[in-house]
Amino acid sequence: MPRPTAAQLAYGSATVIVSTIAMLLLSQTSTGLGVAVISAAALALGLLVALTVPVPRRRGRHAARTGASAPTASAAPAAEATQDARVPDPRTASAEHPVHH
Repeated sequence: MPRPTAAQLAYGSATVIVSTIAMLLLSQTSTGLGVAVISAAALALGLLVALTVPVPRRRGRHAARTGASAPTASAAPAAEATQDARVPDPRTASAEHPVHH
């Protein structure tokens, strides 16, 4: 299991503290069993919040190959021709959107 990030720790801890105080004040319990139940519920809520915080994705060289395998030798010239797939080829863009004068 990967280590939790700082954001996950902060959000989880804040949730546990705030929800414990809120539930204790709203329930006005004074028994040990009531405090234990509220504490357990707050801890579960804090874990839920910490686990649902989005984890930042890595931007290293391994992140580019997560969904596909490495390009083969036959695909290398095609990959070099279109280095950045986000930038359209000017010839293709002009052919798709002709200008009428």
